[in-house]
Amino acid sequence: MANALSSATSHPFTLEDRLHLERLISPIQASAEEQTGGSDVISGLTQIPKSLPPRYFYDDRGSELFEQICDLPEYYLTRTEAAILRRCAGSIAQLTDACEIVELGSGSSTKTRILLDAYNQQGYPLRYLPIDVSGGILESSARDLLKDYPSLQVHGLVATYEQALQKLTPARLPNRMISFLGSSLGNLNSCECDVFFSQITGALQAGEYFLLGIDLHKSKEVLEPAYSDSQGVTAEFNLNMLRHLNRRFKGNFDVAQFEHWAFYNEDQHQIEMHLRSLREQRVYLRALDLTVEFAAGETILTEISRKFDLDVMQQYLKARGLEPVQVWTDSNQWFGLLLCQLQPAL
Repeated sequence: MANALSSATSHPFTLEDRLHLERLISPIQASAEEQTGGSDVISGLTQIPKSLPPRYFYDDRGSELFEQICDLPEYYLTRTEAAILRRCAGSIAQLTDACEIVELGSGSSTKTRILLDAYNQQGYPLRYLPIDVSGGILESSARDLLKDYPSLQVHGLVATYEQALQKLTPARLPNRMISFLGSSLGNLNSCECDVFFSQITGALQAGEYFLLGIDLHKSKEVLEPAYSDSQGVTAEFNLNMLRHLNRRFKGNFDVAQFEHWAFYNEDQHQIEMHLRSLREQRVYLRALDLTVEFAAGETILTEISRKFDLDVMQQYLKARGLEPVQVWTDSNQWFGLLLCQLQPAL
């Protein structure tokens, strides 16, 4: 701790000196994408059954709503993972030594504080690279962190995971750890998982670390309320995707004519979130020149959330060169946290 404090006082940098934001999705690029992008929306809404990529959840409003979801009593994931992290953060810091933290989907960086505290207590320098598509929440959370950690350096990347992982330069500290918390891995199907892990291993050097949170198999009596809360926040989060599409692609979705529907698909071991049309209707997205017909009761799949087996996941990671160094879980075996280290290529 003394080392960390002396480091802070011997480097009297201002907050602006310690904050660097890099926008790989710039306002100009975003404007251009509104006009010319959206091929994933076209393919998703013209196939049967219809679907939309979860990335359209996360405009600034969607990011705010997701932060609210994390605090809901039914949403066990965040508090369970946070409790595990509080218990093991000191061990993570000891295992990785001085280490910059790269976080995918950083949001408000709430759980990151647990890690920063652990590294700070070890007297290590603090360097943090948050990655998020929402520039607003990334910048506000980064500024909050910088106020609370006087020696912290932040290099934020407003980008998709793929863009940011390709952009990473060699670590400035002796080691690096990419963290992917909150069970976001469950939003990827098996093929997307394979691509994602190839991007992770491509962004790490041998000996560097990957910290992964995964939601484990459990009963639907626990799972389904976590995705259909009594306050309707998850429903609002799901419906906000249509507002995002309206704004981004000049659409005319009538949000009042859709409803949120989530259930646990026991055969696939995954939660499915849908938007269900309440009547027969037609929607037009002018920027895409796309007309979409909906039958009454027809749905759009907006998200899957797969649930994993801890042993199977460890074998999967090993096969990709990510050797589990240590694994933690909670007393209910509801959630798993895995610290892995990239092995040298054979």
